[in-house]
Amino acid sequence: MSYMADHKQKFDDLQYHIKNQNQLRRQANGGNSILFSCLPDEEQLYIEQARELYQEKAEFIDVSKLLVKFIDEEGWDSFAEYYHDFQSTPHLIFRSDDPSTDLFDMIIDEIEMSSKNDKIPFLVRTGCLFGTGIENVNIMEHKTVMNLRHPLVIFYPSRVENDNLYFLNFKHASKYRCTLVN
Repeated sequence: MSYMADHKQKFDDLQYHIKNQNQLRRQANGGNSILFSCLPDEEQLYIEQARELYQEKAEFIDVSKLLVKFIDEEGWDSFAEYYHDFQSTPHLIFRSDDPSTDLFDMIIDEIEMSSKNDKIPFLVRTGCLFGTGIENVNIMEHKTVMNLRHPLVIFYPSRVENDNLYFLNFKHASKYRCTLVN
């Protein structure tokens, strides 16, 4: 279905899940996240509509901007060298367990800040996570996300086929710990 034919129902479903957080947790295996699936080439249209509908209630966390900020903080040359050394294990760069701040930490910090501001966190431009070793389930299962006052809404460029979710239309993705709005 095209954006015009299908956006109203999706946003109605999204609103229902946001308002019924207790039911969301039961449907999401204890999770506190909503995956808002949209075709990659329609993602911007949905983001614009969400900004219009939720401008007072939500904070939009743009992963693409956080990725650029992460690289800028390292400096391009330093990042490029580090990436080259660890390109076969990107999670060590973007989502490591060491105390230094990485992209994953930045995302979680932004989500936590929106919660402290009593806003619904909307994570957008998540296609930027491809190749970083950060999967949607890593974010959804994080203790901060599991304990948010409002559910995390993840705009997820994807398609659903035969009850399978495909990130960026080709990479199999997890629907565990979330409710899918498709």
